[in-house]
Amino acid sequence: MGVDDEVLGLPLAFSGQRLDWRDLPRHVRERIRALAGSQVTAETSATSGFSPGFAAVLELADGRGVFVKAVSPEQNPFSPDLARREIRVASALPPEVPAPRLLWSDDDGEWVLLGFEVAPGRSPQLPWRPDDLGAVLDAVGRLADAEPLPGHTLRRADDQLADDFTGWRRLSAVPNDDLVGLGRTGETGRWAVANLERLLLWEQESLPALGGDAIVHGDLRADNIMIDTDHHRVWLIDWPHACVGAPWIDLAFMLPSVALQGGGDPATIFRSHALADGVGDDELRAALAGLSGYFVWSSLQPAPPGIPNLRAFQAAQGLATLRWLHTLA
Repeated sequence: MGVDDEVLGLPLAFSGQRLDWRDLPRHVRERIRALAGSQVTAETSATSGFSPGFAAVLELADGRGVFVKAVSPEQNPFSPDLARREIRVASALPPEVPAPRLLWSDDDGEWVLLGFEVAPGRSPQLPWRPDDLGAVLDAVGRLADAEPLPGHTLRRADDQLADDFTGWRRLSAVPNDDLVGLGRTGETGRWAVANLERLLLWEQESLPALGGDAIVHGDLRADNIMIDTDHHRVWLIDWPHACVGAPWIDLAFMLPSVALQGGGDPATIFRSHALADGVGDDELRAALAGLSGYFVWSSLQPAPPGIPNLRAFQAAQGLATLRWLHTLA
């Protein structure tokens, strides 16, 4: 996947800061062995995704496999809380959601460990192939029909994104250097700078547009998807950002990255999908304003520990979202 990103001129969708099995402290390795119920004979590290720490498929002596995540504050201070959120999300997902099942977890206050069933398959080929994209879009459509299990603790999308969808407001309150930099990114950036007041107004309308009862993954990109062509199945992985909201959120929010990675025009793809039925341009414009502001503002912040490629990828996603938003202006 990384090579294809380079061909497309994109920053790699990978943190580059992953730990190997031998990098884990001895007591962490022993705890994983105990939770897995067998000795570890081999590892295959994950080659995509931004989360630092340990992420690998472990082959076990009894012939089973398990996908293990292991994080501590040393890799990134926010990673343990994200892992804890993923544990809570797992208990809210009904069986029809195409997510690997959480087999076990452990939290000693420093290291958070998660063991999932292995999702067989491969990442989508980039640039996106029509058959891969079609299978993923079908899976997103089916996900939109799912609701969380009773007693779940998932947050509402408007609550979860309330702080994130303030990027244009934040940019309007800082010195002009950041806006000047945005204006230098080309026609789309110049349009955004010239229309900051409109972006602010649309951003203010973004949260009410996100309401609904569907399960929302909240972070769909190619690096969070596995395609099992042998069994005609798509797996959606990495769920710490899941929430409950409008059924079309995942479709709309993944399409800027699809456009970046050669998948086609996001506006055309969105409007050709059944999930777009009943979604007005005003709602979509507001949501994209919130999303673009989040990406642009985030891309201007210092790189978080252990995730050096994240800001460049967010900058690319921000511009892709703005290009789509510009067509709705």
